Amino acid sequence: MSAPEYRAPESVGRFQSRALTAGAAALVISLYGAIKTPENFYQSYLMSFMLVLGLSLGSLGLMMLQHLTTGHWGIIIRRPLESATRTIPLVVAFFLPIAFFGMKHLYGAWLHPDEHEPLSDFQQHYLTAGGFYVRAVVYFVIWLALMLIFDRLSRRQDANPEDRALRRRLKMLAGPGIILYVFAMSFAAIDWVMSLSPRWASTIYGFLFVAGQMVSSLSLMIAVVVLLSRSEPFSHVLQKRHLHDLGKLLLAFVMLWAYFDFSQLLIIWSGNLPEEISFYRTRLYGGWGVIAVIVLIFHFFVPFSLLLSQSVKRNAKVLPKIAGWLIFMRLVDLFWMTRPEFTSRAVPNWLDVILPVALGGLWLGFFAFNLKQLPLLPLGEPKLAEAIEHHEH
Repeated sequence: MSAPEYRAPESVGRFQSRALTAGAAALVISLYGAIKTPENFYQSYLMSFMLVLGLSLGSLGLMMLQHLTTGHWGIIIRRPLESATRTIPLVVAFFLPIAFFGMKHLYGAWLHPDEHEPLSDFQQHYLTAGGFYVRAVVYFVIWLALMLIFDRLSRRQDANPEDRALRRRLKMLAGPGIILYVFAMSFAAIDWVMSLSPRWASTIYGFLFVAGQMVSSLSLMIAVVVLLSRSEPFSHVLQKRHLHDLGKLLLAFVMLWAYFDFSQLLIIWSGNLPEEISFYRTRLYGGWGVIAVIVLIFHFFVPFSLLLSQSVKRNAKVLPKIAGWLIFMRLVDLFWMTRPEFTSRAVPNWLDVILPVALGGLWLGFFAFNLKQLPLLPLGEPKLAEAIEHHEH
């Protein structure tokens, strides 16, 4: 089983070119919006940024989870996961416009607080431009360090397949790595999204983003491996049992996301404190209430109902469609979470369409580039032969 046998097919290169072209074209078009209506531009940009950030970091979390559990499901998607984590430097570049140009358009509520509704002493000390920059550097350093460590060890494992100590080291580092990822993402969600409304707070808010990232990144991995399985060399690797395992995990993450979301609503609504229910008071009525119902039905009830079926989870035609839909609904959920802080109109503008295409296209192009750099399977993984062995029932 040699490395050249599992190189990405030519279709990945064609997809890379198309994604980069679409992303670059959309980005150029969106610059008109940045000049004409910078407020709308950065509101749409933040939503799009959080989506692609989730694809990178969710993949980082899933990769560490697989190293910790050593499940066969993760061996099949490990290389796509690693390719997605190596897009984190691109995500850092995507963050720079927010940090240097978008803050005054997004975070004016705490950069220039209303004198009639002053922030608390803690909020005044925590929500500062300097603290925002320092913490952002810490978050990205943590994520980049985790990516580099696991990428380096994975390459070493390919070069030294008999070294069982590497397997133990990967597993040993995965536990603390997951904790670091979750904590950094939780505080990043507070800084970059929850602080849009600085007088409102939720202790479960960061976990909502972690669960959402798991859903979107696993959905992407399902779509990727199914597409790869349509051509050599991956066509004889992916089996129905693999899809079944990935589908079950996707169902679990959809349920986890719904649990966190409902828990936040239940606790805040039952408390009925004016400063806490402001978040839902603007999001559960009028046009935003319609969006909330759409998210509830199509981000939870419909995929939950479909994924309960074993035949759906094992269907290579249906499962990737559900996965793709969940990525789209993740974008709708981010729209619902961020935009009510700026407007009462629950109607997307043209930048809400063009900027996800711009950042998503560039991200997918870089992801496809990374996917071509290494074999599609971790050839040094001790359980690889067992994971791809054919024993369908």
